[in-house]
Amino acid sequence: MTADPERVLIVDDDEEIRDLLRRYLTEHGYRVRAVADGGSMWDALREEPSDIIVLDLMLPGDDGLTLCRNVRARTDTPVIMLTARGEETDRIVGLEMGADDYLPKPFNPRELLARMKVILRRTQGVPRQAPAAHVRFISFAGWQLDTSQRQLVSATGLIVSLSGAEYRLLRVLLDYPNRVLNRDRLMDLLHGRQGDAFDRSIDVQVSRLRQRLGDDAREPVIIKTVRSEGYVLAATVNYDTEGAE
Repeated sequence: MTADPERVLIVDDDEEIRDLLRRYLTEHGYRVRAVADGGSMWDALREEPSDIIVLDLMLPGDDGLTLCRNVRARTDTPVIMLTARGEETDRIVGLEMGADDYLPKPFNPRELLARMKVILRRTQGVPRQAPAAHVRFISFAGWQLDTSQRQLVSATGLIVSLSGAEYRLLRVLLDYPNRVLNRDRLMDLLHGRQGDAFDRSIDVQVSRLRQRLGDDAREPVIIKTVRSEGYVLAATVNYDTEGAE
């Protein structure tokens, strides 16, 4: 049986770019919809979800950063940001808003296609995240995270308070359970930037978080190290919206 084509939503107010990408990606086997602004984007997503969104930064009405932030609050659909400015600050802010990748204009459609393929391969088979804005309690490996209080509660009722950095790292790992995240990806998700080869801050944060969880650093069972690849939260994760604000 032939798999259904992956669905791409293009959001760009430049008609030429919309038409170019629609034709190019359709020729490469994708099912493409193209709209000009945020309102049309939400209408399209209500009609049918997409597997990936290609989102322009400069749009009439809500700009791409605002739309990206709102998409990320509701869904884990991957987002590639496009911009005519190409400044590093835009890239960092876009990643902080939850974009998965960033491509400055003008660009070659082949590069966009290559980046899309990488992101879609990475997300295929990954369980959908619970919408972060609506989750109050997250349970995993005998622990419960209270997102409103930023506290961990053990099965015996022990309460463990987390620092801001520990909480953010744990939330990222819980948003991508049973999925290996390398250092660069963790740096992007946490700080909107990539680390260099000598940056070991993520290792320090993981070590501290393991201590909070009582996870033996020599033989961890919750946050495991995958040699030469990264870290993975190896646990079933359950989301509970009860009591959410």
